[in-house]
Amino acid sequence: MENMLSATSDSLEQYKQLVDLVTQHASLYYVNDAPLISDAEYDQLFRQLQHIEKAHPEWTSSTSPTHRVGGTPLAAFDQVRHRQPMLSIDNAMTESDAAAFVERMAKELGIAAQDVELFEEPKYDGLSCSLKYSEGIFEEAGTRGDGETGENVTAQVRTIRNVPLTLKNKVPHFEVRGEVMIELADFELVNQQRVEEGKLAFTNTRNAAAGSLRQLDPKVTAKRKLKFFAYGFGFCGDYVLPDTQQGQLDLLVSLGFTVSPQVSLVKGAAGVQHAYESIASLRATLPFEIDGVVFKVNSLTHQNTLGWNSRTPKWAFAYKFPAELAETQVLAIDIQVGRTGALTPVARLAPVFVGGVTVSNATLHNDDEVKRLDIMVGDYVVVRRAGDVIPEIVSVNKAKRVGTETAFSMPCHCPVCGASVGKEADKASHFCLGGMACAAQRLYSLAHFTARKTLNIDGVGEGFLQKVLDAKLVTWPSDLFGLSVDVLCRLDGIGPVLANKVVAQLSATKYPELNRFIYALGIPCVGESTSKELARVYRSWSAFTATTIERLLAINDIGEITAQCIMAFLADPVRSEEAEKLAHILEPKELPMQDTAGIFTGKTFVITGTLSQDRGVFQAEIEKHGGKVSGSVSKKTNFLLAGEDAGTKLTKAKEAGVTILSEVDYRALLA
Repeated sequence: MENMLSATSDSLEQYKQLVDLVTQHASLYYVNDAPLISDAEYDQLFRQLQHIEKAHPEWTSSTSPTHRVGGTPLAAFDQVRHRQPMLSIDNAMTESDAAAFVERMAKELGIAAQDVELFEEPKYDGLSCSLKYSEGIFEEAGTRGDGETGENVTAQVRTIRNVPLTLKNKVPHFEVRGEVMIELADFELVNQQRVEEGKLAFTNTRNAAAGSLRQLDPKVTAKRKLKFFAYGFGFCGDYVLPDTQQGQLDLLVSLGFTVSPQVSLVKGAAGVQHAYESIASLRATLPFEIDGVVFKVNSLTHQNTLGWNSRTPKWAFAYKFPAELAETQVLAIDIQVGRTGALTPVARLAPVFVGGVTVSNATLHNDDEVKRLDIMVGDYVVVRRAGDVIPEIVSVNKAKRVGTETAFSMPCHCPVCGASVGKEADKASHFCLGGMACAAQRLYSLAHFTARKTLNIDGVGEGFLQKVLDAKLVTWPSDLFGLSVDVLCRLDGIGPVLANKVVAQLSATKYPELNRFIYALGIPCVGESTSKELARVYRSWSAFTATTIERLLAINDIGEITAQCIMAFLADPVRSEEAEKLAHILEPKELPMQDTAGIFTGKTFVITGTLSQDRGVFQAEIEKHGGKVSGSVSKKTNFLLAGEDAGTKLTKAKEAGVTILSEVDYRALLA
């Protein structure tokens, strides 16, 4: 201990040695779970470091271990923009689902299913987070958010003891992705403390991790003993990552990150099932919660060949553990009216604890589902959380019927506004025909307009909107921008702080991205992905409103029904007038004009195989010159940009008569 405490003088060099010493012991304790000194000895070193930094604040840097304890509480979370999207992965719920994933991968790669090599990792039950390093120094942390924009939780992540503040690798840009979690033992302690303080206990570890990371005061986060488990990389600039998933995890370990030891390489569907069953058997013994097993194609070359769907990679899937089941009683079946007017029957249940949460409602989707289940009010039903998230009714225990149960039927009139209910012959859902005269449709349309994935107007949630609707201050989204602080302060439950915040937020909502603006309008059949495609094609609001159905049908991924919904919206005098009013108020951004030479205007590319640069570089270049990049070969594909190991996309392109470009050919064409 005397040797360890030798760095006690005010020498800058000895101070740096002490920083390194404390960092080393912190890593041994928090990352490797292999401490070489006692807690008391570590505390003494830590206090000594604090003492020197107090005497010499000019020496202190952001990478000092003392900076993990947290600073002053943050007033609010800023946003972090992900340079590479943080998207989710598809789920397999059964053995046949998992086998189907492997078969599809094999077919796309042009190899036998038993030869598909996958890397297996536990599916952590926490909160996804991305850590950015600049020149080896921890710089910023962000939650997944909507995949493109997350919450800035840098101060909070800095308190997580097993997150390295410095890396030996000093590359300019390094982005590490993983899961923030709380181990079961710490979860129990946190809940015990909350109960003693008269607070509600967290229902599961995921909620505890998320709630702890989103504390405005980093000191509270520091007390929760969170851990970060790394599982991959995001944007890393020109740095060349290992060419296998296994190699990437090995690199993460060498950089000082914690990864799960429960990982392995498997081959084919049989290997997937064996690994899944092996992890499932260990689940109860692990120190943290997992809700399944993630399988990723090991080769990055094969990952690039397989590519992505619109929101998920084709080279990975999560094989989820079976959902927990519980039995409870249906107390009532109510009707919920949504933003589009769709009537959804919802079962009100006697509260039951299943899958880590208390469930009291379960959607029945539509009348066809009610009939399929043959469900009645008063029935005892088996409930599960689908994908461990959405509660759903699996079956009805008809043996428990006593004759007092009552049948359910869809209403002829909207339970909210009394308007007639309609149903198209070829669709399952019933709809309220009241439109924006229906209070429910007004509320949910406004909530959609202000939501995080649309215009992201902070403070304007359903509670606020219901107040201004009840006061008849707002009917349409454009009415929101006429609200004043004085008028809002007259409403019950809205004080000066909230009123000023909302008015400031509304005033700041100028120049939204075109895709967010289109999505916010709530055009039927136009979701987030379609809005992005429309913005990419039309680039300006005026160009979009001048479209024709023929132009819409020429766009990839837009079918006849979606095209008709868009044209009907633009032809509706009321809705189109409101949209124009909003466009005048908000002035949505026009995307940069296409290259005037129009080199790739109207052309669709597919990129496959291993190229000299990341695919994103080529995609940005193609789009800059007016082209579009698709994930799969179709009759609308004009060019296939093919690198080494191009796989089945090359075969399909040849069969379809698509022009094949090598990287040299592509550069020549561009020139």
